[in-house]
Amino acid sequence: MNIDLHIGRLVLDGLNIGPGQGGKVKAAVEAELSRLLSEGGVASVLQEGGAMAAIRANPLLVSSNTNPSSLGEQIAGAVYGGIGK
Repeated sequence: MNIDLHIGRLVLDGLNIGPGQGGKVKAAVEAELSRLLSEGGVASVLQEGGAMAAIRANPLLVSSNTNPSSLGEQIAGAVYGGIGK
């Protein structure tokens, strides 16, 4: 099965992300979400070509020392919780 995932916009409002860190967060989200989808699959509605305008996700646990990689992994996990099996 091929999965075509498009993230139109990722807003990190209210987070203290330093210059150049946004790209690292994005890369971590992509890598972790790819892993989760490969290992766990996707919800049946999406397997049939459906789309979701939005998903609800659990809050993230972010502190002042959360690194971009950890933040990206948390975001991916939250997204997967809304689209995974």
